[in-house]
Amino acid sequence: MKLSHFNFDLPKELLAEYPSENRDEARLMVIHRKDGKIEHRQFKDLIEYFDEGDVMVLNNTKVFPARLFGNKEKTGARIEVFLLRELNVEQRLWDVLVDPARKIRIGNKLYFGDDESLVAEVIDNTTSRGRTLRFLYDGSYDEFRDKLNELGETPLPKYIKRAVEPEDEDRYQTIYAKSEGAVAAPTAGLHFSKHLLKRLEIKGVNFAEMTLHVGLGTFNPVEVEDLSKHKMDSEELFIEERAADTVNNAKKNKKKVCAIGTTVMRGLESSVSSEKTLNSYEGWTNKFIFPPYDFSIADCMVTNFHTPKSTLLMMVSAFAGHDLIMKAYKEAVKEGYKFYSYGDAMLIL
Repeated sequence: MKLSHFNFDLPKELLAEYPSENRDEARLMVIHRKDGKIEHRQFKDLIEYFDEGDVMVLNNTKVFPARLFGNKEKTGARIEVFLLRELNVEQRLWDVLVDPARKIRIGNKLYFGDDESLVAEVIDNTTSRGRTLRFLYDGSYDEFRDKLNELGETPLPKYIKRAVEPEDEDRYQTIYAKSEGAVAAPTAGLHFSKHLLKRLEIKGVNFAEMTLHVGLGTFNPVEVEDLSKHKMDSEELFIEERAADTVNNAKKNKKKVCAIGTTVMRGLESSVSSEKTLNSYEGWTNKFIFPPYDFSIADCMVTNFHTPKSTLLMMVSAFAGHDLIMKAYKEAVKEGYKFYSYGDAMLIL
């Protein structure tokens, strides 16, 4: 399939600036792959579609406050620094994006905080906007990370034009987040409340956790018509043996395995054995899933509504079928569903 197959008209007002007031009261579109039936529900109704022994796979990555604002030495120009990944703990080297990039050259220093207690030196150019920074800070490593957390802000996606608000620190994080390292939330999981998780647990639904640290590469635009030529950025992935066992037992017992989000689906498909079972894993994945694709692990998934021509829409189309997804998206637009990170959800069965 080609890039142009994944285009559709998305009115700007359907891009969610805020999440639903209560996590589990977002809207939920339920899509049945067998007969193409579409239902309109609330997210908390998810429980009705799962039974004892079914497994939901969650991504427990935790978003860190990756967006910093500093001032350039001498000129005082305000520079946005987006932390992508830590390259070297001892030397405090980070892979970052800077904006505006044209003002930032190797050797420049940036000062952060009112007291300018945190300083970074640009030591390399990586891409047009990418730089490698060495942070200069007198304290211990833990104190340095505390300082980054103190000065950084929640990295809401760029499509959200409003300023970050205190509530975003909590709402742009799943309630089961524990392993810090993501610069974007695994957004399908944002809809789970403690109450809904408890109800699912009481019903006998099991949970398996994995960690995929979401990077900005997930949202990179596809700029080639031939999808086989698109390259995904690598993201760090951890699947423990216990999680793999939980998933494999459910499959063996003909129970549902539900991927909560595209990050989980990509993680699961990155570690499949020759017998189509899940292996434990520790490493990186740059897997790009687009139609046609034969899925091995999950047989249902929860996902948000994605933007035109995005790799996330391509994966969902591979799972549910391109025609069915485009029909569902047309209905979602007509019914006023909210799209993207803070938007509504879809359950594909």
